[in-house]
Amino acid sequence: MTLAAIIGGSGLTNLKDFEVTHREVKRSPYGEPSSPLVFGRLGGQEVVFLARHGQGHTIPPHEVNYRANIWAIKETGATRVIAVNAVGGIAASLKPGQLVFPDQIIDYTYSRNHTFFGNGQKPVTHIDFTYPYCEELRRVFIQAARAAGIEAAEHATYAATQGPRFESIAEIKRLERDGADIVGMTGMPETGLARELGLCYASIAVIANPAAGKAAGVISLKEIERTLESGMQTVRSLLERTIPLLLTV
Repeated sequence: MTLAAIIGGSGLTNLKDFEVTHREVKRSPYGEPSSPLVFGRLGGQEVVFLARHGQGHTIPPHEVNYRANIWAIKETGATRVIAVNAVGGIAASLKPGQLVFPDQIIDYTYSRNHTFFGNGQKPVTHIDFTYPYCEELRRVFIQAARAAGIEAAEHATYAATQGPRFESIAEIKRLERDGADIVGMTGMPETGLARELGLCYASIAVIANPAAGKAAGVISLKEIERTLESGMQTVRSLLERTIPLLLTV
């Protein structure tokens, strides 16, 4: 049985020191996942990796087949899912390159296939989403980050927007009024779908840039790429510490 699954987002399409054993192309009732599932060992433990945006980062956030991705991961036998998300920083305390472990989420997306239920499935099924992220897994992130001396925000609210464009200043002000600390385009429906399938799911978010209006000038894609390059190095370091700890919980 696979111990854990990792969903890599922008800036994380592969893992350093990941000993690949095999790749598997999975079909699902919801279409094809974003990429083949890559199986191997990380930190001495079995892991399966999936690139959310495809191997060549060709799938924009609003076109990711989230249902197929989560279904495929569930089929591997994985019970824990570590999602890596690149986000913009809204809260003034959050700096580019910093890691964040969100504990709440607000969904602003639309027209995405956001549930496994419906389409003739009876009866109607409601899931509890009071605490969207798996607290057990979040505690492991926090423990690993503290042990490694990695600066990370241990609580935050993630605003999931539609994309693929970035937000306007007015939109960021609205999200801030709503209580959001970070903003990204891939948090939903992925988080909700994982809950529907009973997966222990949590996010390691990387601040790629200050959100619109939170820094002088416009958002620079080149600056985002530079920030993610260093930020994802920190994520890789955290993952190497996190995976072995999963055996203890």
